[in-house]
Amino acid sequence: MFRYLLSIIVLISTCFITSFTPIHGSITTRIKDIAYVQGVRDNFLFGYGLVIGLQGSGDKIDFTKNMAKNVFEKLGVVITIADFDSKNIASVLVTAKIRPFAKPGDRMDILVSSIGDSKSLEGGVLVHTTLQGVDNEVYAVAQGPLSIGGGFNVGGKAADTRKNVATTANIPKGALIEKEIPVHIFHENSITLGLHESDFTTSLRLMEIINAIYPDSAQAVSAAEVRITPPQEFRTMDRITQFISKLEELPITPDAVARVVINERTGTIVAGENVKISTVAIAHGSLTITIGEKTEASQPGSFAPTSATTKELDRTTIDVVEEEAKLHIIPDGVNISEIARALNVLGVTPRDLMAIFQAIHKAGALHADLIIM
Repeated sequence: MFRYLLSIIVLISTCFITSFTPIHGSITTRIKDIAYVQGVRDNFLFGYGLVIGLQGSGDKIDFTKNMAKNVFEKLGVVITIADFDSKNIASVLVTAKIRPFAKPGDRMDILVSSIGDSKSLEGGVLVHTTLQGVDNEVYAVAQGPLSIGGGFNVGGKAADTRKNVATTANIPKGALIEKEIPVHIFHENSITLGLHESDFTTSLRLMEIINAIYPDSAQAVSAAEVRITPPQEFRTMDRITQFISKLEELPITPDAVARVVINERTGTIVAGENVKISTVAIAHGSLTITIGEKTEASQPGSFAPTSATTKELDRTTIDVVEEEAKLHIIPDGVNISEIARALNVLGVTPRDLMAIFQAIHKAGALHADLIIM
């Protein structure tokens, strides 16, 4: 009965928060989509090893031969570099990303990249390679056949054609995790939520939403962090997972700084919904200049002297067309949709829009961050 009443209270509280949270936008999302629990993160692993089984496309450098020599010596085979003249092996660097809470016995994908002068890793097999972290501890072991991916490779004696990168490959589920990386999320009876996008308003809203259900448990310590002290019944490792799950499902309306992002290379413009401008008058015209070149032949007349010759004459035509610029007034405080409609009246292209937004920003009328990529 107590659990039933508690569920009803949580449901009513969630509806109450959703109804009275100040809305500065039209999107309400979950806390888990804008924040993360500090301490829960991926980790990068790396190692170096040998790829064997190549069809004459391996390394020619002595570094790879030394690596192969060391491998054979561990297997009890005595060999020298002078005796080792194979082109079917390549030295590679192996990288991987291990997810949080991964346990020994789990598998993960790996990326294999050539570090020598190998022309191709196609058809190769990675030999037993240990993967370590930044602390030099071994956390996984990798081995298996390489997958180059799509594309083709055709050729003859004098030329060949390839459509893919043959010196980088991957092995799906090619690494076996041998050691767990500890995850620390509970510090001094509290957990910390970090925002993906730092914002003081969003941080404060996050604190208020959590405190509405768990009074006096959350404190916004910065624009990017909210520290939460769980109730007493959740302060065990087997219950902290339930507490975090309940927090992640709570609804929140995040705030964001108004931005206009311009990518000049692709002609892409993205503007946020909070972008506002002061009253401005915009006139935008276009100037088209067409230059034509042609060559004409000048023939000597009938009674011209015998020394007269045919001449080539260059003829250039220049045509200038300037469209009449239209003056359009954009009033104060309009939203992004109204700005888009006003600029569409001018019939401008994306390239012209870039110049217009930059000019409005220079005039001090654009109330947003202008980011040019």
